[in-house]
Amino acid sequence: MNQPQDNVLIDVIDVWKSFDDLHVLTGVSMQVHKGSSDVILGRSGIGKSVLLKSIVGLLVPERGSIEVMGKQVMGMKPGELNDLRKHIGYVFQYAALYDSLSVRENLEFPLRKHTDADDEEIGERVMEQLRLVGLEEVVDRMPAQLSGGMKKRIGLARAIITRPDLVLYDEPTAGLDPITAREISELILNLEEQFGITSITVTHDLECARVIANRIYILETGAFQVQGTFEELKRASDPTTKAFFQVMA
Repeated sequence: MNQPQDNVLIDVIDVWKSFDDLHVLTGVSMQVHKGSSDVILGRSGIGKSVLLKSIVGLLVPERGSIEVMGKQVMGMKPGELNDLRKHIGYVFQYAALYDSLSVRENLEFPLRKHTDADDEEIGERVMEQLRLVGLEEVVDRMPAQLSGGMKKRIGLARAIITRPDLVLYDEPTAGLDPITAREISELILNLEEQFGITSITVTHDLECARVIANRIYILETGAFQVQGTFEELKRASDPTTKAFFQVMA
């Protein structure tokens, strides 16, 4: 069933992006609807993160159109991009916490930058986020004192502390053991359901995709070759899709 166009939060149309002679994206198109959790699967180095960075204006494609929340990203002025990014959380592959700041200060940073909250409210929001990810006890630790799974949880807490409409996850389970990766995937799902967050996740972790995805896109040779639900793609017969899903057999 087609969803109404006013329900589209992200509209990517025929996007091309190259780096010198390396053609990474060659006509990518996708629509992400409000409240959906969409996953982009693909091998490492295939261009998944390039698409995420293009959606938030960190990279500028040569061709195509990218609309986020009804606004054309390509061609936006810096001030307009900053305003748009206030509504978007970004979870980087390696959490990207500020090493010189404590966990408390890392979580305070986006609130001080993007909101008018006073110190008392900021303190309450920080502890609320830490409760949500189960890490209240690490509030005054430095990033170097955290495990990889803890860093991922703090990165997730920081991304949603401003209650964004959209969250982009770049390999949220990379580098984690299977049990911790599953815990992070389930945490992502629970937080999205609790706050009504729309998301795009890029990953090559099929178990993560199974847990969180409403819809999955497989990126190969610069474009989305197939898309569908996890169960639909699990039954697909084309070689590229079967190569991903045979590990789940």
